Amino acid sequence: MAQTIQDNTLPLPASPTLKTETTPILREPKTEMATPNWKKPSSSTDGFFQSLPIVPPAYTSINDHAQSAQNPSDDTALARVLDLYLPRNCPSVTTSIHNLSRLALDPRILQLAVDAEVNQPVLRTLTTFGEENRVDPLWVGEGWRKLKAIGQEEGLVSVAYDRENDAWNRRVHQFALNHVWTSSAAMTGCPASMSDGAAKLLSAHLNRPDGDQPGRAAVLRESYRRLVSRDPNVAWTSGQWMTERRGGSDVRGTETVARRLTVEELSSDSAQGRDRDAHGLPLGPWRVDGFKWFSSATDSDMTLLLAQTSKGLSLFYVPMRRWAGHKGKAPELNGVRIQRLKNKLGTKSLPTAELELRGVRGWLIGEEGKGVKEIATVLNITRLYTAGGSLGYWGRGLAICRAYSRIRSTQGKLLQDNLLHVRWMASETVKYWAAMQLTFFAVALQGTIEQDWGLMVPNTKAAKLIPRDAATAATLLRLITPVMKGTVSVNSVHGLRACMECLGGVGYCENNEDGGLLNIARIFRDTAVNAIWEGTVNVMAEDVIRVINDKRLGKGKIIETVLGGWARPLLAVCHQKLREECRIVQECLDTFQSIASRHTREELLYRGRELMQYIEIVVCGTLLIYDAFSDDNQVAKEVASRWISSNTPSSIHVSLPSVGLSEESTADRRIFLGGSPLPHGELSKL
Repeated sequence: MAQTIQDNTLPLPASPTLKTETTPILREPKTEMATPNWKKPSSSTDGFFQSLPIVPPAYTSINDHAQSAQNPSDDTALARVLDLYLPRNCPSVTTSIHNLSRLALDPRILQLAVDAEVNQPVLRTLTTFGEENRVDPLWVGEGWRKLKAIGQEEGLVSVAYDRENDAWNRRVHQFALNHVWTSSAAMTGCPASMSDGAAKLLSAHLNRPDGDQPGRAAVLRESYRRLVSRDPNVAWTSGQWMTERRGGSDVRGTETVARRLTVEELSSDSAQGRDRDAHGLPLGPWRVDGFKWFSSATDSDMTLLLAQTSKGLSLFYVPMRRWAGHKGKAPELNGVRIQRLKNKLGTKSLPTAELELRGVRGWLIGEEGKGVKEIATVLNITRLYTAGGSLGYWGRGLAICRAYSRIRSTQGKLLQDNLLHVRWMASETVKYWAAMQLTFFAVALQGTIEQDWGLMVPNTKAAKLIPRDAATAATLLRLITPVMKGTVSVNSVHGLRACMECLGGVGYCENNEDGGLLNIARIFRDTAVNAIWEGTVNVMAEDVIRVINDKRLGKGKIIETVLGGWARPLLAVCHQKLREECRIVQECLDTFQSIASRHTREELLYRGRELMQYIEIVVCGTLLIYDAFSDDNQVAKEVASRWISSNTPSSIHVSLPSVGLSEESTADRRIFLGGSPLPHGELSKL
């Protein structure tokens, strides 16, 4: 053990004034010199040390009443959306979220996340003797592999496909699990999201005939079984390869091409034993060649990719590995050459690569030339994950800020007692509540489309919130998905930047010590990609305009019949308790409807981001109002009022009542720090 060397000597006194011809010696009267009370200097091993914040689990199940009363859910916004969308009697669901929120903070799990961050993927393109490494060129760390396996065991994909559970919204359950897990998962949620999207797509093709691709249905059924498995020894993950150098978000620029293999080529592969994938399943009759500029989760077992055929852009299912045709030799990559790994700002643990495709064997999915329509199913799911992942990271950042504010002392008092600090973080928390409501509303709509409304919605507080008609729910989801993806992914980046600032210099450091729990910088870097991945904000705005102008949706008047048809009745129900807030949202809806009806498509595209904000105000405002109305919670009312007033366009008059410093600061504290409810008399003052 290193010894601490203590220097207890006093500083040397100032040098006496030297005698010169021009400087006489001055003598002062003798006095008793008191021993100065010098402070002991700090050192690297001695002195004041900041206590480590204790970050509590995000969610505590209400089934454990004793623990819930003493230690309520740290993430109040999460607890409220689950209380809104889940029936009261579903202990298996809430217990699983309760348990996973604790596993996510287990030191062993946190250390795996650090390992995945520190031991990043490595590309070894050559064998020992210089040949091209076609077997295992990509190496990933132990933390990455184990976290992927734990996510599979915990059902982060599979719970959405467990059809035995039809009494609650399986998607809400699934995304709640992902929410409490994602910040400890080292980006393994990325392959999980694409696996979920692939499972959703393949599920629609399981019973379709093989047509001119004999054996395809059996391959898709086995792939689907593996994608939704909880057994890491069986479960697969899927990639999603669309982005190319020329195309980017515009997949029409795809230069990868596909063609049917000839009978002679198929016979040759079969004769050489090269007609099976690594699991013994037959390879498809299509050959794909080209270059993919950005592939996430390159270590996956299968992928879905877009390629041009003679009939246009088409979607293909491709296994990642195939038999090499030699007995005793390990399976090799299926015509894929990993050219290089991407050097990114964040998501360092995630193996993202540029891929050259030469002779890749695969299966056509859906109709030839209809690839964009098919891949849209995957994108709808992965965009939910983009917002959900951003929200999960943001929630962890705020949890760290709450914990830090409770123990960090400056100027003689804790940060939680600094009114300026708490006011600022309360405003950040209000934004987070709105993002929580928007994201889980979209998630709940997705679950409604997939399940029976009559079995899972009537027993919840959201009975008036979720459209009973599946077509209406699907159209509403189609409208708000790009808004959710665009706004939540960007707002979370701003929110996490604020969380870094909350910790001062500590927040800016890459803190991988202590399990990396305080590494908000890493979370910030990882979250930044979500504003770009699966479409930038401008791409999302263009998608919103596309939906607004689609004459097939909402009888050609989607704003009036679908968005307005959903929001206006809810605002009317809540009007008595939040009168001014309802009026503001109503006026925003009217203004948005007027803008959309008066402008050409070109003008709407020009104002696309502005129109997204109007939809966000209408949807988030209505959701926050309804949430507060559902149980007359005064803190939820304050959150709704603050968010609506701070996001309303300047052209709309806002006349919400102002309160004094004492009342407002009390509300700030309750919004940011949460805790047990105040007595009703005190809450009524907020």
